[in-house]
Order: sequence, then C-alpha cells, then structure tokens
Amino acid sequence: MEPRGLGDRLGGLAALVMVVLAVLISALVFNVSGNLVFPVSHKFNGREGASLSKFKAHDDRRHARILKATQNAVDMVLGGNGHPTQDGLYFAKLGIGNPSNDYYLQVDTGSDIFWVNCAECGKDCPTSTKIQGVKLTLYDRNSSSTSEVVRCSDKFCTAYGEDHEMAKCNKPDDKCSYLIQYGDGSSTSGYFVKDEVQFQKASGNFETSTISAPIIFGCGTNQSGLLNNPNVAVSGLLGFGNANITLLSQLAAAGKVRNKFAHCLDNSKQGGGIWAIGEVVEPKIKYTSPMVPNSLHYNLVLEKIEVGSDVVKLPTSGGGGGDVSDGSSYQNEAIFDSGTTLTLFPPELQEQIVDKILSKEPGLQLYKTQHDEFTCFDYSKNIDEKFPIVKFTFKNSASLMVYPHDYLFQLDEGSWCHGWMKSQSGSSEPPVILLGDMILSNKVVVYDLEQQVIGWADHNCSSSIKVKDDESGSDYAVQYHNLASSDSSGLLGLFNF
Repeated sequence: MEPRGLGDRLGGLAALVMVVLAVLISALVFNVSGNLVFPVSHKFNGREGASLSKFKAHDDRRHARILKATQNAVDMVLGGNGHPTQDGLYFAKLGIGNPSNDYYLQVDTGSDIFWVNCAECGKDCPTSTKIQGVKLTLYDRNSSSTSEVVRCSDKFCTAYGEDHEMAKCNKPDDKCSYLIQYGDGSSTSGYFVKDEVQFQKASGNFETSTISAPIIFGCGTNQSGLLNNPNVAVSGLLGFGNANITLLSQLAAAGKVRNKFAHCLDNSKQGGGIWAIGEVVEPKIKYTSPMVPNSLHYNLVLEKIEVGSDVVKLPTSGGGGGDVSDGSSYQNEAIFDSGTTLTLFPPELQEQIVDKILSKEPGLQLYKTQHDEFTCFDYSKNIDEKFPIVKFTFKNSASLMVYPHDYLFQLDEGSWCHGWMKSQSGSSEPPVILLGDMILSNKVVVYDLEQQVIGWADHNCSSSIKVKDDESGSDYAVQYHNLASSDSSGLLGLFNF
C-alpha cells in the first residue's frame, strides 16, 4: 500500500528531475553527434557479486523505505478466554489520552468500530464486572489535553456514514454520531473523538518503549444488552473488521504499520494468547485462502466439511452463502469472527455435523443444560482418542482441522458439551456459517489485508510467535500474554513510528 503523501513527494521529485534534464539537454543540443551514455554499475557488481540473502535483504530494506520505513511488529497484550461457561471473550489493555488511562477492550474481528465507554454514559454503561483482571474505566475527553471531537464535516465521518447507519448528522459542525446493532441484540451509540493512543515500540525481543499516535474512536454514551452484563462487561470494544475505519486501517493509512494482523487464542483454562499486527514469520503459515471480495466480514469460500471420514452435505441455497456474481453456481461462505465464542451453522448443517460426531460413540446419554443452552453428556475417556477430527476445506485446498478438545468443553468434571450451535435467520437474511473462537483457537490465524487472504497454522498459543520488523529487517519474538494472571506486560504495541 502506498502511504499517504508519497505520491505528492514523488510528483515533486519528478518535476525537479524534469528541470535538471531540460538544463542538460539545452546545454548539449547545439553540438550532438552521437548517443548520450550514462555509466551504470550494479550495487552488488552483478548477480555474482552477492548471495541471494543479500539481494533479499536489499529488497526488504527498499520495501521498508517505500512503506515509510515503518516497523510492523505489534504485540497486543491479551486476557480472557473462549470458554462458553466462563468469560467467553478475549480482551486487551490499551492506554488512551493525555495523561493516559488504561482501558480493557474486547478484541473482535467481526466488527469495525473502536469505542470506549464515556463519562457522559452514566447508568447507561456497565458499572461492575466479574471478569478477572479487568477494571472498568470511563473515558473523560475533558480530562485529556489531546482530545478533540470529530465533526460531521470530517472525512472519517463521511467514510463511516457510507457504510453504517448514522444516529444524527444534520450539520457540518454537529458531532459525528454512531449507532451500532450487534448480532446478539446488544447496541452501542455515541459520537467519535480523536485522542492519543499509547503503544509499545519494540527495541528487541520482548523489549519495548512507549510511544503514541492520534486515533479516532467512539465515545460511547449508551450501551444495551450484554454490553451491560457484569459477567462479560469490559470498557469497550476494539474492532478489527474488514473496513477502512478501524484502528488498524487508520494506522496503515498513516504509514505506521502493515495492513495485516494475526491472533493465536489459547482456549485452555488459563486463557490469554497472542494478538499481533504485522507479518508472521514463525510459525510458517501452512494454508491460505482468498477472502470473498466486497464482503462486510472476513468471508472465505467453504468447499467441504468432513467429520472423520464422513463428508457432510453442504447447503445448495439459502444457508451461509450466496450466488456467484456471474450466476453460474452457489457457494457456501464462512465468516471468521473472534468476537463469537461458539460456531454457528444453518440448522440442517449443524444437525448433520453433531449426528456424525456423536455417532462415533453410540450409547451416550445426552442431556441439556439449564435454559437448553448446550447439549452435554458424561464421559470419562480421552475425548481426543474417541471423537473425530472435523476438517474444513476452503478455496485453494486450504484445510483447517478442528480437534475434539477444540469443539468439546467441560461443564463439570467428567461432563462434556459440544459447541456446534444453530444460527437463526433474520427477517431478511438466511442463517450464516460463523466460525468463532472454538474453531479459531490453538492456531495462528493471519489476516493479510494487503493480499486479501486469510491463513493459519496449528500452534501452541501459550508459547510465542515471531513477526517481521521492516525497519531493521529483524524478526522479533512476541510472547504469550494473560492479563488475568499477570498484568505487568503493558499496553497495546510493538511498532516504530
């Protein structure tokens, strides 16, 4: 991606070169009897003058200069977990304002807006939380020397209004308002502000220093539904969706970071994991599949589901997909959504998958939990030895394996439940295929918005990964974090402005 302002600088440089060439030509044009020859030599004295590694290092440094020499190693410190009976969400700590205060925000690839609960919210925002390691903080723009209100005339507000419902924006000087309805029935509304957000610059493996950048985000004045539930309440939400108004897209447009990120979610009892902005170099990403163009979310074309050796019959219309643009066929699409705990399928598809899984162990006595939330059974054997692997195959033959310890979770000792749920159709939309944390955990998942692909590789998310730093050419290790057990790791960060 060409950073903002580079075209203008190149335009000025081109004009200067044209002036110099005009002077040279005017000096030579009266006595020209042959060709003009410019002596040229190769930096490495031809291909034989350097190893392939030096060529690659040269190209990497040049690419970094084109990208304004930004460092793109970013480590977001995580907490939470994907257990349906516990928090059921992952969150990060972020510093905002001057002076800075800390905010605990849910990280979510299924939505776009970055927003925090504001001081004006009062009783319409959560006042307590039961999530371990989380402290609720209200953002007070009047207490920050760097805060400013975003008006309707701002370009950001125009871009937001093109894709989202505006709560109120009648005059250019009005506050740029927002209203968001989430799939679980929750909603948030407020207005946008711009303020300094604190990050951690990487100075080596696990070594950081604090820097800041101006970011536009929502100042929430009214929350409803689960957003106010003390069991899952945090101070706001950090959307990493597929739109041009996210925190990531703002940083990428300013030339601060590469437009790609990755997460590795630990779904063990300890929770936590890794969330990084940048190019993952370790582990090697094994599979990649192209994003469906012009989708609101991170959609991939789903070609096959296998439960063990059994192939599941996919919908041929009206469930989790749509017609190809040329009208030639129907394709099933699956949404990658870290903001959802479980996995949702159209009813007929969900029933097939569950029946094929449970048939591997006939004689199970099934029962429902309170409010019929989950289907469970008592089991004392090793689930990974007895239950099948579920294999999803996406376009480009990209396979994603889901193991029994991913899709089964313990309710009590010896009591197991499955996380395959039925999606409900809306008034105008069919049921969707939505892959939540249950599917996405225990693997590095990479969202490359520059190449418009999603990739993944199985990985121990309680270990570390490595991401590439464009400025130095080094690969920096990003460690596992768990805010609930250790809060000494600091804020969102690891990149060089």
